[in-house]
Amino acid sequence: MKNRIQPLYDITLELSEKLKGEIPADQREETISEINRVLEHRDTMIEGITSPYSEEEMETGRALLPINREVHDSLKQLLMRLRTEMKTVKKQKNSNHKYTNPYKQLANYDGMFLDQKK
Repeated sequence: MKNRIQPLYDITLELSEKLKGEIPADQREETISEINRVLEHRDTMIEGITSPYSEEEMETGRALLPINREVHDSLKQLLMRLRTEMKTVKKQKNSNHKYTNPYKQLANYDGMFLDQKK
């Protein structure tokens, strides 16, 4: 009987290697699209694997679990880095707008007196 888990193991190792290195800013979009492609392929492979499992497949599955946890943690870290970077860019954008037009936030009453009482 052929080991059905081995291709899943191989693609998980490939995904783990892609996530280990630092993603350069100029290649970020290509790398993320490649990671998404591999994840989608991996998902279809997982859906195709059904029981019963041979002893060899069980052993491969046990070896796959720690790598899968590592991939999951790496994806979480990547997501957190992207979120913080997006927040930083947004703050810089707001800061640049405030620098170019510092009086935009101020109310413009032109010395007019507003009476609050009725």
